[in-house]
Amino acid sequence: MDELLKQEVKDFLTTRRARITPAAAGLETQPWSDRRVPGLRREEVADLAGISLEYYIRFERGNLKGASPEILQSLAKALQLSPIEREHLHNLAYRADHPRNLPSAETPTAPLQDIVDAVTDKPAWIRNEQMDILATNRLCAELYAPILKDLPDRPNTARHCFIGATAEQFWVDRDQFSAEFAAKLRLEYARRPSAPGLKELIDELHQKSSVFRENWASADVLSFGSGLKRFRHPTLGERDYKYETFNLNSAPGYVLSIYF
Repeated sequence: MDELLKQEVKDFLTTRRARITPAAAGLETQPWSDRRVPGLRREEVADLAGISLEYYIRFERGNLKGASPEILQSLAKALQLSPIEREHLHNLAYRADHPRNLPSAETPTAPLQDIVDAVTDKPAWIRNEQMDILATNRLCAELYAPILKDLPDRPNTARHCFIGATAEQFWVDRDQFSAEFAAKLRLEYARRPSAPGLKELIDELHQKSSVFRENWASADVLSFGSGLKRFRHPTLGERDYKYETFNLNSAPGYVLSIYF
């Protein structure tokens, strides 16, 4: 089995187990009990999931091969996983069972530039799931000028947030988005590990950004489709935008984002 996949599974399960207190799991503990691990013990998770301790230890060592949907559901319930974390667990299990049959990004046939140019009164851009900037309208090109200038070889919002020369000034909520971008990239790596450029991006950020390494170690996963972004632009000044995203049916894996 892929050693990187085994490490991903181990990191995810151990960090999810560590965050759950016995009280949150509905377990009684005595004041004098000697708990040497944060969160739940392995045997407690196994009991909550209705599986043997040996079976759970196998999972936490990174081997999800052959785990049934029912077992994964029980494990997700025991670890109190969110919907997106449940999806992540199933993606990891799929990778374990189908190492040679993994989905990858399709080449878009849609006219991406024409789509964003049709939005004339709001900044709009199209990205893939790993945050590469693929097309911008005029207003977004102006807004994203610091990103496009800093990273002409591969303009990418996550990449800029971690290693862009102007990132500290540009991203008002940089700490928040650093955590969110790392969690999004981890989610995508479980979904589509063979997506062009994804592993290279993650490897680069591991090498160049201690903040990314710290956020990646949390093993958190996240998907986002709307929210608030605040920028401190060198010529436009402070700008706050709500944003909404739309999947492009004619280009699977590509997302239109509009700021308003």
